[in-house]
Parts: sequence; structure tokens; C-alpha cells
Amino acid sequence: MSANQLLQLRNGGLLFNRTNIRNYGRVAASSFSSSSSQLLSFASNNSKISSFKYDDQPMHNHYRFHSTVAVPISPSSNHPHNPLPDAKGSLIYTETDEAPALATFSLLPVITKFGALAGVDVVPCDISLSGRVLAAFPESLKAHKRVPDNLSFLGEICKTADANIVKLPNISASIPQLEECIKELRSKGHDVPLYPNEPGDEEEMAIQTRYAAVLGSAVNPVLREGNSDRRVAAPVKAYAQKNPHKMGIWSKASRTHVAHMDKGDFYGSELSTTMKDDTDVIIEHVSSDGVVTVLKETTSLQCKEVIDAGTLSIKELTNFYEREIEEAKESDILLSLHLKATMMKVSDPIFFGHCVRVFFKDAFEKHGELLTSIGANPNNGLSAVLKSAKAKLPPDQAKEVLADFEACYESRPWLAMVNSDKGITNLHVPSDIIIDASMPVVVR
Repeated sequence: MSANQLLQLRNGGLLFNRTNIRNYGRVAASSFSSSSSQLLSFASNNSKISSFKYDDQPMHNHYRFHSTVAVPISPSSNHPHNPLPDAKGSLIYTETDEAPALATFSLLPVITKFGALAGVDVVPCDISLSGRVLAAFPESLKAHKRVPDNLSFLGEICKTADANIVKLPNISASIPQLEECIKELRSKGHDVPLYPNEPGDEEEMAIQTRYAAVLGSAVNPVLREGNSDRRVAAPVKAYAQKNPHKMGIWSKASRTHVAHMDKGDFYGSELSTTMKDDTDVIIEHVSSDGVVTVLKETTSLQCKEVIDAGTLSIKELTNFYEREIEEAKESDILLSLHLKATMMKVSDPIFFGHCVRVFFKDAFEKHGELLTSIGANPNNGLSAVLKSAKAKLPPDQAKEVLADFEACYESRPWLAMVNSDKGITNLHVPSDIIIDASMPVVVR
């Protein structure tokens, strides 16, 4: 779609036509109303957006999170933005988390200055974890604290030919990271709901569902749906080819090895079939005693579409963990677990939790029922278990539990550390070790 063609986007209950997509980053509201009988006129320097249709819905800028309250128009950011007069085009610079945020304070002003010289308006847009949490619960916030769903906004923009989005690295949030984010937001006066680990009613289930859209790798699938270019710049590629990374000398005497399940896993049980016609399927779980539980009522499939399924045996998984832990102990080598509990946010946290249980099996055999009763979930890592014990048990009882976990290290192999100064191990938080980043380090 060219810059001069009309662009129609579905924006909650809002339809709008845009005559110049290159100026989407500089749109400012000239009027605002929730009445479905009125038309709004939005203007930027070189274009005018008009003919808004409400479909009898209150005006809001939410795509994933349906709300009856009005929120600001995307894109929004914590970084100041002064629209560039008579810009020839726009470039959206995403505001994310942690280290990239520090770089943005020094890099964004430089990019903005260079962009201005070329007539390009550099527009910051907040898609950080905290921003996505706030966008999910506008009705929980006071009007001046509400933010738009910038990620869904970019998801629509990136499907167009004229989109230019600089996507910086972002965290793929685990539940512990999400809970820390919620805690900090609430401490700053943002009254977002607490994350319900075990929903007790429909309201809590609805809250958990909204947070599920924020967890894990929520950003990449949205932005990569468009024409995502991840290729390295030609000069950088040429340099890397001319100066390849030198691997260390590998000794055949090294006991380091990569282990994986050899039976009872998804790889061994995977089945797939290609649909001969358009159809709907039901996903069911059939237990060993024949009890059928419907997991999903209906899934629509197209002709020639492939559907795939697999199962994993928890018994085989825990046996595998125990076998490798014992072998590492006998060989006196360092043990590390490599999963992707952020992207594979349903299965891998469960696998992670079972490894925590097996490694600290003596402590769980002694205190398992007690820990379950206080909601200590090893799927969220050892850190979450220890925090629950400290916060919810009497001091003497908590001290005993912590001592028993500490004692497990004596009978288990050396464990890889994320931060040895702070005593944070490979098993403390599921999002600390991500396989595609951690495995190359081990191999090298």
C-alpha cells in the first residue's frame, strides 16, 4: 500500500481512513468525544484524517483489551517528542525494558537529530512490559494515567508497506518478572490488579487471561507479522566472514556434554496430519481410565492445513532429570538447565518446575504439602518458593524450610549461577536462562 492510498484500520469500535500513512506518528487530536453520533477530525502537518465511524462503541484505542473507557491515542511514550514540521516520513523507535532503555536515553536524541536533518520524524513508542500492563487495565486507572495499547497499534502499522519500526530488544516476561512489575506499578499509584496464580472466580480468571497476553514473548510475534527484516548490515556481515569467531581448543578429555530426553518426549510422540477439507476439530484429553476432558471446544482448520500434536511423560522427564543430576555429581561437573520458559510459556515453566522439584527433592519430600498450602509454585523458580516461605510462614518454620533447601546443595552437583555474588542459581527464575542465548555459551 502506497503512502497516498487510503488505509483502513479497525481500532476497537473505530474505523478511520488515513490519507498519508507516513504521518501516523504525528497525529494529534483536535477534539474528543465518546458520543457515537459525532464525527472527529484529526490533523497532522501534511494530512487530515476524518470520517470516523464508531459502530455505536465508545471511543478508545484498544485492540486486544476491550474496554468501555477512553484512552489516549497511540503512539505514546515516556520520552518527549516534538513533531517535526514538514517531515517527509516517520520512523517509530520502540521504548522497551532494562538495558535498551538505558541506551535509549543516549541514542534516541542522536537518531532524532540525524532523522530531522533527513526530514524523518523519529517517534518514540512505549511497548515495555510496564506499558503493556497498564494498557491491559485502563478501567483500573485514573484517566490521566491511562495509556493506549501501543503494541497492537504497531501490529497494524507493521503490515503496511510504508511502516518503519525500530524494534529494540525486550524482555519476554515470566510470571516472577510480571509480579515484580505489578508490584512496582502499584507502589507508584497505578492500581492494576494483582496477578492471580490460582484464579478463584470468573473475575480472577478474566484478569489472568488479560495478563496472559502480556506474558512471554508477546512483542515479537506481533511485530514480525509484517515485513520484518532481521538481516545484518552488509559491512557487518562481510567483517564477520573475514574475521570469524575463534573457537577454543576442544579437548577430547572434556566431560562437558549436552543431554536431552531420548524417549517419552514431544519429539518421540509427535503426530501430524494434513486436512483433506475445511473442518472443525475438538481438542480432548483422554485419561488412562477413559475420562474425556474437552480442552478446546472447536478449532477451525482449512483444507491442506497441518495439525500437529504430541505428549510428554512427566515420569520420563523426572527420571531424565534425576539421571543427569546424578551423573553430573559423579563426574564432578557443573549442571545447567536450558529451556525457553518465556516463549514456550505453557509447557516450559512446567518442565522448569519439575527440575526444581527433582534437584531439591529432599526439601520437597519434607515440606511439599506445606509449600503447596501457601501457594509456593516451583514453576516460577526456586526464588518464588523461598520468597513464599519467608513471607507466609512463621519465622521459625520458614528458617527450617530455607535451611533444608540450602542443605540440598551438599548432596547435589555444582549448579550453574546467574549471579554468584547474590547466590542466584540457574534454577532461581525460569526466565534467567533462555536456551538460544545460553547454549552457545556452553558449547563454546
